[in-house]
Amino acid sequence: MILFAGDEHYGSHSAKNLYGEIGDDYEMDFTENDWSVFEESFVDKYDLLILNMISGANHIPAPIDACEAHVLEYAKSGKPMLLIHGGSAAFCQWDWWRRNVGLRWCRGEDDVESSQHPHHAMKVVVSKTRHPLCQKLSEMNLPEDEVYTAMEQVNPSFTLMETTIESGTWPQCIESQNEWGGRVIGFLPGHAPEATTHPDLVRNVKVLIDDLLA
Repeated sequence: MILFAGDEHYGSHSAKNLYGEIGDDYEMDFTENDWSVFEESFVDKYDLLILNMISGANHIPAPIDACEAHVLEYAKSGKPMLLIHGGSAAFCQWDWWRRNVGLRWCRGEDDVESSQHPHHAMKVVVSKTRHPLCQKLSEMNLPEDEVYTAMEQVNPSFTLMETTIESGTWPQCIESQNEWGGRVIGFLPGHAPEATTHPDLVRNVKVLIDDLLA
């Protein structure tokens, strides 16, 4: 069973659009702009947590303090997480969260340089690594959208997919482990409806989900 929590992401409804493409293929509960699911323990109900949200963004209040113990309980269980687009900032107000997300989106209030999101059409390719997921993921040619750059590496990680734009080559799919041994995959490309419903992106998200549930 999967829990997929997203925000409306500045009117793009990226999580909702992606859920529309994958929801029928899995046992999945989906919520948009509603963090009440984190107000009680959920670790025994779900095998995978998918997050496509940014804490306190979109004029939506951040999850209340009572949610922290239950998200931490899930993380400490060693169960996997899939962090889509801005998901590394889903609970950025918590210190333990910020140091356990692989590549972290850095916001203006951080003590390091802010991450950036220039807009480009992007060719996302499979990275040169022997990680077994790279045998399953496939190249994507996505329409113009946000390209996440200048993120902070907070855990040792494998880069699984990347894109090259004028400012450099940037990771777009990363796998790491949190300090409790749980797998954490960050999948970064885009939020526009044209990207989150793109057949190649949808296929790759399913590859990641299937692997994390295996």
